[in-house]
Amino acid sequence: MFPVAHAVTTDLPPSVSQGGLVIGHAAPGTRVAVAGKPVRVGDDGTFVFGAGRDEQGPIVVTVGGTRHTLTVTPRDWPIERVNGVPPKTVNPPPEIAKRIQREQAEVVAARDRDDAREDFAKGFIWPVTGRISGRFGNQRIYNGDPKAPHSGMDIAVPEGTPVKAPADGVITFAKPDLYLTGGTVLLDHGFGLSSNFLHLSRIDVKVGEHVRQGQVIGAAGKTGRATGPHVHWGFNWFGTRLDPLLLPGIRQP
Repeated sequence: MFPVAHAVTTDLPPSVSQGGLVIGHAAPGTRVAVAGKPVRVGDDGTFVFGAGRDEQGPIVVTVGGTRHTLTVTPRDWPIERVNGVPPKTVNPPPEIAKRIQREQAEVVAARDRDDAREDFAKGFIWPVTGRISGRFGNQRIYNGDPKAPHSGMDIAVPEGTPVKAPADGVITFAKPDLYLTGGTVLLDHGFGLSSNFLHLSRIDVKVGEHVRQGQVIGAAGKTGRATGPHVHWGFNWFGTRLDPLLLPGIRQP
């Protein structure tokens, strides 16, 4: 008699929004690839990936040899005009531009981690509560000069407001004085997912520290390129920037 073949059960949505995170499930031990690139599959069959701001789709996900095609839902991206920014931070001189490039390379390297931890599995909470003053993906114009789209979500709160970890994770980057982003912390949630918090006035954690959801990691500020006190919360799947407002557990304001 021949052995019975067991079908691979896959849990995937039919579509994903631009800037959205997908948490999929397959049979444990199944190989999964997204757009032809292998992704980590947990012992419980969990895998993740994201659709960037400009992703057009469709996204092809191969699970155990079976192809799944996800459509990508487009979004409208309004223009945000930010005035009153120090001119030297909008168009920095060459020596400062080199510093910015060096600092950003450090941040990019910290996002390359692919830990087996599933700290993202319990969902997310708001790091602070306040008015949303800047949204993910919107085209930014600083002092009339068009720049790259906004990479995260800005939450306006008083300086010194405690900033809490939105989910469990490990601190992979923590520096108080980056030129553009000021006090900067990266929190890795596993599987290539990470949060970043910018413009902090105080940092209460160190690289390598494991923090729990709700733990205070620093305080809101206006360091770096900022016109007022707020928390910038960015979210990534490796190098792909995602919208924190679309994370599981986060309710729209």
